[in-house]
Amino acid sequence: MTFEHADVRTSSKPWGSHDLRPWSRYGNSETAIGELRFDRPETHAPDPALLFKLLFTKQRLSIQVHPDDAFAHSMGMANGKTEAWYVLSAEDSAQVAIGLKRMLTQPQLRAAIADGSIADLVKWQTVAAGDVFFIPAGTIHAIGPGLVMAEIQQRSDTTFRLFDYGRSRELHIDQAVAVVDLGPAKPDKAATCLTAERMKLVSCDFFVLERIDLPPDANWELQAQRETWALVTAGDATIGSLRAGVGDAFFAEADRAVINVGPSGLTVLLAYADSAPQPGLLRDLDDGKPDFAIRESPQVGIASKKPDSVSLRSAEGHL
Repeated sequence: MTFEHADVRTSSKPWGSHDLRPWSRYGNSETAIGELRFDRPETHAPDPALLFKLLFTKQRLSIQVHPDDAFAHSMGMANGKTEAWYVLSAEDSAQVAIGLKRMLTQPQLRAAIADGSIADLVKWQTVAAGDVFFIPAGTIHAIGPGLVMAEIQQRSDTTFRLFDYGRSRELHIDQAVAVVDLGPAKPDKAATCLTAERMKLVSCDFFVLERIDLPPDANWELQAQRETWALVTAGDATIGSLRAGVGDAFFAEADRAVINVGPSGLTVLLAYADSAPQPGLLRDLDDGKPDFAIRESPQVGIASKKPDSVSLRSAEGHL
């Protein structure tokens, strides 16, 4: 049984930010931080199956792709990398690129990488806070400046760069061409409400990503059967014996924790290692009813202090 406050590890990136507020106080004027990676504080604990982190972008990231499990295994790696993003904040006109505008052949893709036209062949789209992206392995993608995003992914750092805007970092063109889907991204899927408090943002073979919205001064119990990561994105609460505010992250597995919500309510991103939403994940201690009767109904609106809409779009990882 495990419930613990997650450790935070910073990762400097040429495209990162010097100001990480309100998500962290790690930012400084000397080093650009691109990622905050959440990890277990117990150094001898087995590696989790998932990796949860925050991304801060002030420049465009490379155009890149991640391998699936089969290709990763052929290279001696433990697994590939499928991931999902949740946009926490976005400057005006901030964009991500997901998939290609049209089908290409491998020779056409190589030529576009060589002459730089790949930057115009990927499909850029403007994003806003609350947008959700599912990025299966093999999907070509990039992230533009002006974004803060939460990312949940298979635990892998394998990224194949196709194009890096003239930066002097290594490219991985042969590997990228071998794994990339040579066409547009698959159609969008809608986020779905499971209960009044739970919204399923993404579910796939490797993880489920939900957003939890709890009302002010309420009392709930989180029942984490499998590996579970939680990030507070709004409000505050006492979770177990730990006080939690914006930017705090937690790890739980085969354990439960009481959530005493503060006067501003509580919004949490919750990701866990499963392929479908978990019944009984939350129990309302004020009326004693668990949420076993979850229903997947399409998302049509979000309560006041939350983002105005949640959309799911197909898309990365980030180096």
